[in-house]
Amino acid sequence: MSTDFQQARAALGARMRELRESCVQPGGRRLSGRALAARLGWPQSKVSKLENGRQLPTMADVRAWAEAVGHPEAVAELAGRLRTVETQYRSYRRQLAGGAVPVQEAHAAQGARTRVRRSFDLTLVPGLLQTAGYAWAVLERFRTIHPSIRDVGAAVDKRMERQSVLRERDRSFHFLLWEGALVSRLALDAVMLDQLECLVPWLAQPHVRLGIVPFDAALEVPAMVGFSIHDDTLVITESYHAEMWLDDPADVAIHRRTWDALEASALYGADAHRVIVRAARRLRENH
Repeated sequence: MSTDFQQARAALGARMRELRESCVQPGGRRLSGRALAARLGWPQSKVSKLENGRQLPTMADVRAWAEAVGHPEAVAELAGRLRTVETQYRSYRRQLAGGAVPVQEAHAAQGARTRVRRSFDLTLVPGLLQTAGYAWAVLERFRTIHPSIRDVGAAVDKRMERQSVLRERDRSFHFLLWEGALVSRLALDAVMLDQLECLVPWLAQPHVRLGIVPFDAALEVPAMVGFSIHDDTLVITESYHAEMWLDDPADVAIHRRTWDALEASALYGADAHRVIVRAARRLRENH
């Protein structure tokens, strides 16, 4: 079964094919894919992949396509369709082409819009609670799979700026962390210990709740992937290659039910503090 993203990409490709086929050449012949590729200076395979929904075009691609098939008025339509697809699915390859800073800026903009945020993190401390040292280490680790990242320092600065929303007490934040996020050694032990210490003050903030789901918790649902829920209208989740921004009410409802089930297994206050202390002790013993 295809996903909503795949269906939207296929629909965009079908519309691009329709526009090409409506372009009539001298002699009454339709503009072929091969002829269009030659006109644009592209490999013919690119035209085929775009039309069959196997590749997502860039904004420059849809503009060039509309002009080349004689339908410049279709630029706005194609661009709108592309934005809809990209709203749901944001490839890191495409996002990181401009560096890691724009990714942080996109999340900062969403953070400014969000009044109530709930999140669950499996192996990472959430970005809003990260120290600069930990954030640097995490972004450096991502360079293993996304070597195009060159602006780690600037991205860390932007991530630190994003944390200013935590000072706004008219917002509400509820973070859930799997215990694995406390012991995943993504940084030097000293950096990890500093990160754990910096989590402790968030255990007692009135507008911020920090719960920890311990390894031995009885789970109502599997802890499969991290995600954040924004005002119960948007879910942001990710894989190694892309982020998904999901605003379909059914998708949001599934993640909210998942979050509620995980939250039922979380520890708070002194109990959560003991889990953090246990993680710190483990790091020191391994030092």
